[in-house]
Amino acid sequence: GPMAEDFPNDASFGPLDEDGHETSPLSETEQRRMALQNLLDAWDESLGEGVDADILATTAIFAALSDMVEAYGEEPVAEMATGLADRVRQGEFTLNRTLN
Repeated sequence: GPMAEDFPNDASFGPLDEDGHETSPLSETEQRRMALQNLLDAWDESLGEGVDADILATTAIFAALSDMVEAYGEEPVAEMATGLADRVRQGEFTLNRTLN
């Protein structure tokens, strides 16, 4: 599915247009780039306003998970989150891992 790049082990995650949302005219790559840039801008802005990085990070995770639960339901998101543990351990989210 469209989110396979994000969640390669989770075929249950499909596009959000099942609820009648129109699919974006932007390509998926363009959407990812735009989303990331917008999130990084908001991230920097929050840090600049004095929000602690750990509070920002946990709040971002909460926002993402609560949105996904609303879209997909608790069980699919719980299964995805279970898979995240292994992906974290495998270094998928470790930046500059080539330096090690």
